[in-house]
Amino acid sequence: MSNDITSERVLERILADLLSTGAWLGSAAIATGLILRCMGWGQVMSPLTCMHTISVGIALFIFLPILRVLLMAVAFVRMRDVMLSVLAIVVLAVIGAAAFMGMRIG
Repeated sequence: MSNDITSERVLERILADLLSTGAWLGSAAIATGLILRCMGWGQVMSPLTCMHTISVGIALFIFLPILRVLLMAVAFVRMRDVMLSVLAIVVLAVIGAAAFMGMRIG
């Protein structure tokens, strides 16, 4: 029982650190791109460089929930929790199918 609580707290800490770090990195990338653009660096470099930097930040925000589900799936498999493992894998499959369909339509 105590081991389960400890492993859950470790998992919660890892998830919190992942989301916090990802949010800071995404925000920093977006802010950097906007600052470069506003300071006129888009004319010195390529205007696309600023937009790519902003896009990286947005992509980080998109991938954070996916990374969270992936990490949870791995944790549930390691804990041998069949129901939650299957559920997390199904969620990942739905996300993957939606991304694939989005790429095919776009």
